Amino acid sequence: MCSWTAAESDMVVKNRLVGFLLWQSILSSLIFLAFTITIVSWRSATAIFVSFFSFHLSQLLFSVSLSTVLSPQPKFRRILPVLLTAAAVSGSLSAVSFCGFNGRVGFKGFASGLFYASFYVYKRRWVLQFPIIQRPLFFSFKMGIPSAIIRALKLSAAAYLFSALLLVLHTKRFIFAPPKGSAAAETNPSEPLLATLEESSPASLLKYLAYLDLCMVCENNVDYWRRAAFFEETGETYKRVAAVCLSPLEQLASKLVQGFEGSSDDKIFSISDQLQSPTNPRQNSKCHELVNDFQVYTWSARALASLTSRSRKEDRFGVAQLSGSNAAAISTLIACLLAVETLMGKKISLQPSHQLMGAFSTKSATFSTGRRDVRTGKRRDDPLYSKAYAMADVLRTSIYGIVSAFHHEMLNSAKAGLLEKDWITSSKPPFGTRELLLQKLHLFLDFQAS
Repeated sequence: MCSWTAAESDMVVKNRLVGFLLWQSILSSLIFLAFTITIVSWRSATAIFVSFFSFHLSQLLFSVSLSTVLSPQPKFRRILPVLLTAAAVSGSLSAVSFCGFNGRVGFKGFASGLFYASFYVYKRRWVLQFPIIQRPLFFSFKMGIPSAIIRALKLSAAAYLFSALLLVLHTKRFIFAPPKGSAAAETNPSEPLLATLEESSPASLLKYLAYLDLCMVCENNVDYWRRAAFFEETGETYKRVAAVCLSPLEQLASKLVQGFEGSSDDKIFSISDQLQSPTNPRQNSKCHELVNDFQVYTWSARALASLTSRSRKEDRFGVAQLSGSNAAAISTLIACLLAVETLMGKKISLQPSHQLMGAFSTKSATFSTGRRDVRTGKRRDDPLYSKAYAMADVLRTSIYGIVSAFHHEMLNSAKAGLLEKDWITSSKPPFGTRELLLQKLHLFLDFQAS
């Protein structure tokens, strides 16, 4: 047998410590990059670098303190306060690195790190327990069953509580607004929400939460003071709110228009015929990508319709009507509805008659009792059709909400022959023509759109 010298033993310990720190830095870097790309991509490069450096510094501090505790030390009581302090400071620094400098966030990280270190000391995790290797396999298995059952129950209970907590957190609304009564709330309470909607990346969780918050503000009276701030005197805030609501809907209609177009500009055909063919899987997958942001489209339509409807009574300065946002809202919603209905397989044609009744003809594909499209053989329970049907229902409900709020004004405009001028935007709609939009609006006025 060969014996190791003290220098060789110290070298082994140092090499293992370096390897541990190296792997710890690699995993920490991957976690930081994943979190930065998916959630906080709106930060500047300098802020990301500072956060990255401070996050690694916190991990290094915690790793060194943990390694010191695990090494043989005769004076553990002196090292114990160092572990508690290092864990608390590391937790605070990590939280601030991810979420930005905030006293509340830093305190939560400090408390989390201190709790973990206290639990670590309470459980005496630095003590290593070695099994009895001379015991026969059967007796080892027999003695290990009770501890295995207890550990399985603990893990199952922890997993259940953790999953239940995640369900609550996933449905919790995040409020993009300064505290009520603060100076920011009195001057410009809409800026945090609008900045997030305008600057965050399209697929980030931050943008989804911002659209949910906007929809809740427009539909409910819980944060009435925030919705009242949209109708400020200059009208700039309302224009920005309307723009962030119109943008996803215009993108949806534009993508569907691109799908409807054939190889040449003058060759337009139904996307339902293209994508329901089993020999065209590439186009089918492309169509499914169009409705991937179904939730954002839904929140945008609901927020836009609610804000437009409430502007009739809450807009004291008339900024919604003067800015042309009402006409843009109704035009974009109807254009999106026509595009989605075309996606569902409905044939849309412009009739020569300009009467209010029956001016717009929508011929739906016939379906058999076996829930199959006779013309294409497509099943109506297809996921694409289900999303398109739900989107059409949201758009139709949103349009009816605006029509119900302004029904008297729209009827007067229709009788005077000014309905197209007052409620249809003068620019080219994202889908269809202004005549199609006008005739569809007549159907909504007669409550016959379905």
